[in-house]
Amino acid sequence: MVMRGAVESGFPLLGVAVLGFLCCMRGGQTQDDSGFGGIPGTMPPHLIFILADDQGYGDVGYHGSDIHTPVLDQLAGEGVKLENYYVQPICSPSRSQLMTGRYQIHTGLQHSIIRARQPLCLPPDAPTLAERLQEAGYSTHMVGKWHLGFCRPGCLPTGRGFQSFLGSLTGSGDHFSYQSCDQAEACGFDLHDGERPAWEMSGNYSTTLYIERVKKILRAHDPRKPLFLYLALQAVHTPLQAPNHFLQRYSALDNRPRRHYAAMVSCVDEGVGALVQELRTRGLYQNSVLVYSSDNGGQPLSGGCNWPLRGGKGTYWEGGVRAVGFVHSPLLKRKGKVSKALIHVSDWYPTLLSLAGAPEKDRGQLDGHNVWGAISQGLPCPRTEILFNIDPVSRRPGEADSRTLALNGFGIWDTALRAAIRAGDWKLLTGNVGDGDWVPPQTLPGGPHQWQGMEKRRDQRGKSVWLFNITADPYERSDLADARPEVVKILLARLAEYNQTAVPPRNPPDDHMADPQLHGGVWTPWLGEPGSEGPEGSGEGGKGKGKSSKMRHCKVCKLKALFKKVGSRMQRSSLFF
Repeated sequence: MVMRGAVESGFPLLGVAVLGFLCCMRGGQTQDDSGFGGIPGTMPPHLIFILADDQGYGDVGYHGSDIHTPVLDQLAGEGVKLENYYVQPICSPSRSQLMTGRYQIHTGLQHSIIRARQPLCLPPDAPTLAERLQEAGYSTHMVGKWHLGFCRPGCLPTGRGFQSFLGSLTGSGDHFSYQSCDQAEACGFDLHDGERPAWEMSGNYSTTLYIERVKKILRAHDPRKPLFLYLALQAVHTPLQAPNHFLQRYSALDNRPRRHYAAMVSCVDEGVGALVQELRTRGLYQNSVLVYSSDNGGQPLSGGCNWPLRGGKGTYWEGGVRAVGFVHSPLLKRKGKVSKALIHVSDWYPTLLSLAGAPEKDRGQLDGHNVWGAISQGLPCPRTEILFNIDPVSRRPGEADSRTLALNGFGIWDTALRAAIRAGDWKLLTGNVGDGDWVPPQTLPGGPHQWQGMEKRRDQRGKSVWLFNITADPYERSDLADARPEVVKILLARLAEYNQTAVPPRNPPDDHMADPQLHGGVWTPWLGEPGSEGPEGSGEGGKGKGKSSKMRHCKVCKLKALFKKVGSRMQRSSLFF
């Protein structure tokens, strides 16, 4: 049995002398090197975490983008650029690992996102970053997109450690009207101020609205108390919308999706600049740590660009999981640097808690590492591998055959399972890990159908396992699975070890009682807290008061939900006749 987050048990097999495997050694580093967190008589730093939605690797100026991001470029240039930094390929998994420091195999979120109508959210036994920071004396505020479940009141941001919240609960929505749809069957309003729908704010552009709320929080904050501010922007997720004055900056771009996408990124860039200026004005900047990160790769069909990386959002190729990321802080001991330390989104949980001086409570259950020493001082990196995911739901019945385990998997691992792992220089992928195209910058008119130069994936047909030396081949062009079977075996065994620690995936079917039309046209919690209604396991727990349990006993509401469900199915069926 392998401890979560531990790597020692797998690496004696690897042997640096045999494979030249590791990019950095663990050594005797304790990582208690912040220089300020937890020191008596000093105030912990203000922590500002900015998460952009769907920003691709090639969608920031300092990566050579055609999009102008002068603020992000300057902040990154004066801080530490993270150029070996990884997230998850889709929204909810990245956010869950940021908030808990645990891989999704250890929270049951291995498969897909949390959909709006799923009775599912972060498990209550996994304390969130906000909860831990609040315990450490921080003021905690969230602005933007949650997307970690809201079926019960205790699942809301205000039920998971944030003292205030303005933003959306679902995965996407209109940036002006805040209407959000779960497929075509269920649509509703999704902008909340605390636990109430913020109808009066409709019509304001999301990025601008959120930055204004951030400035209000900073103006009201007592500088004698440490602050945790989590800004999770809806931009640059679809629908592609931006104020006209930003669109005018890119009038020369003929590609319409790219033009709108670029305008959205520029609005984000300007907003981040306003946030930093407010930090300076309020006297908070000198004792602050600002982290900027994208939540997954860009979607090329929706204006994003990950070039020259392979693949995009939703895939485990580098274009889906390699992220834009940097740290900007006057407290950095080395500034203006590029860090090649292997860092994962789950590392922010223990890193930020260490900076806050919070006691280590759940160290044995974490998959994240404290990487502040590697970022701030260039010290040896405590992380040597990343488990991107193991998704047991990904294999459809009948998809596997004897070859995927006995032949391709060497009897160690069923390679029909969707999984990916990075260890040192090596990256292994198995199963259906997503389309592996290389998509060049979108500059031709007419959108994606005109991309004649797009390189097609030629090494995915009939394959279920790939191996790359990511350090030597960051664009995943040379598959070494056949040439280095000994490395494949080692990493397959590592996947099997991790799989022994996994909890069962939690992806319950949609609950039609979640339909906003049953709740005044608003996406809102529709279940009470555990024990207040329904069988065990019907939903995911949390904290707070059960104020929606009456919905379970509303026969009229149940009938409405049934009629809507039947009507939607009949409407879909009619499309085929």
